[in-house]
Amino acid sequence: MKTRSNWVTASTLVLTASLLAAGCSNGGGGEAAPPKESGGTSTAGEGKTGDAAPEARGSITVSIYDRGSIPPEEGTADNNRWTKWLVENGPADVKFVPVPRWESKEKFNVMFASGSAPDLIFEYDTAYRNELISQKQLMPLNDLIEEHSVEYKALLEKYPLLRKVATREDGNMYEFGRLNGLVTNHIFFVRKDWLDKLGLGIPQTTEELYAAAEAFVKQDPDGNGQADTLAMGVTAVGDAILNEIFQNVGHKVVDGGLVKTTENNIAKHNFVKKLYDDGLIDKDFLTDKNSEKAKQDFINGKLGFYGANGGEAYATFTALKANFPDAKVMAIPLPASEFGRFSPVIGNPVQATAAINANAKDPVAVMKYVDFLVRESTMTTLQYGIEGEHYEAGDNGCPKPIDTEKNKKEHSWTADYRMLVSAALFGECAHFKNQLNPDNPVDAEYLEIIKQADAAYLNPETPMADLTHVEQMPTLPKDLQLIVTNTAEQMKSFMQQALIGGNKVTVEQAAADSQAFWEKAGGKQVDDWYVDWYANHAEDWILTKDIYEFKIE
Repeated sequence: MKTRSNWVTASTLVLTASLLAAGCSNGGGGEAAPPKESGGTSTAGEGKTGDAAPEARGSITVSIYDRGSIPPEEGTADNNRWTKWLVENGPADVKFVPVPRWESKEKFNVMFASGSAPDLIFEYDTAYRNELISQKQLMPLNDLIEEHSVEYKALLEKYPLLRKVATREDGNMYEFGRLNGLVTNHIFFVRKDWLDKLGLGIPQTTEELYAAAEAFVKQDPDGNGQADTLAMGVTAVGDAILNEIFQNVGHKVVDGGLVKTTENNIAKHNFVKKLYDDGLIDKDFLTDKNSEKAKQDFINGKLGFYGANGGEAYATFTALKANFPDAKVMAIPLPASEFGRFSPVIGNPVQATAAINANAKDPVAVMKYVDFLVRESTMTTLQYGIEGEHYEAGDNGCPKPIDTEKNKKEHSWTADYRMLVSAALFGECAHFKNQLNPDNPVDAEYLEIIKQADAAYLNPETPMADLTHVEQMPTLPKDLQLIVTNTAEQMKSFMQQALIGGNKVTVEQAAADSQAFWEKAGGKQVDDWYVDWYANHAEDWILTKDIYEFKIE
């Protein structure tokens, strides 16, 4: 077995060399021919090679996240200009099945139970995909790819990392993936104009973060004379950012061994409880599971700190600026806690994102659709839009937006249709900043935010707090995964009761009750498994410090 360092170096060299070869030369639109070595068809929608007879079109179902972010005039998650483009240009008739982004697991569970789950499943949550694999709900892909794929098989041959992240202990691949390179993901926004108005600096510690939060609520930062502002959102991405600040990430390394982050968990929840008890956050935050209320509060000028997902950060920022043109926003480094200083979760450089339902009626048609999605011409269109309509060749050889306002309306919300687009293959051209117009004042401001986030969050000196990216965590055996699945909601409820229960239950008592419940349910077997795994695999796994070596210069 390769050592971790050798494996990462070799993989990075392969990826870097290929990217240098690809460069930014791909300027074609949706109808451009695919790379010659792929063996793909010459026109996206024809489904034929040479003089062969056209192949029959399959009929498949495909999941798509519904974030509620598509402009009403553009349609819905399952019926818009891009779903139509994918059907018109692709090899199959596709019915898109909307899945709420922050309730995807619940929605998929219902569909699998009823036998109505889509043929092609797009889902970021590796732990959940592992559950589905252990339940035999997802199809092994080795033979299907070998016998019926052209484009994706070529990607596997050129970038073996894709095979590695998709392969489980039984030797089978269960997932399709993409190459992202090193990119930010979560962003911690602050209303910089509020800090300035109140004479506050950027918070460097959790104590300063709390002081700013308190000032945002009690010192009328919006100047309307009313007590109507809140400090921050603490659910969804907001919760994830607080977990990183306090290193509340499940496990950490102490003296060369793996231990649970119990004290970190207590510290994080005590911080949230203080915010709640002091009236600094939404009193109904527990019902705002997907943070939609917090996002609207930020857009409406009522929230000082907001944790945004990279896929919706720009839209959220521009919506705020439309309402409050004088608002100033920064992406700030996460404040240091007693456990150290960390960064928000960054993107997974090599990421599995899709799988095939084990009960798919026409897996070959699904495979052909995946091949279409990873074809260079398709990836170009999904990444940049239609050539001549959304972009043209820029002076630097990268696609340049023709009309950023048009793109904002028609293309800025397409991240979830690009879950198999390997953006790293486009090099620097794929960076979102190249889609912005520096002559537009709002875009110019966001370009500064991008610089702030990249500088703060892609720094290996202040890495994300996790042992590795959550999507690179090892797969628990089926019986142990069942323990985690069966206890998750109850474990969460212990802490929630402490957060909103006043003096009835302390966070420390809730943590003790949670641990007792965990151990009674067999959780110690899970803990021991992780400890043993780390002892045996720390030298050959992709850990957090290795992830930062994937940066493409």
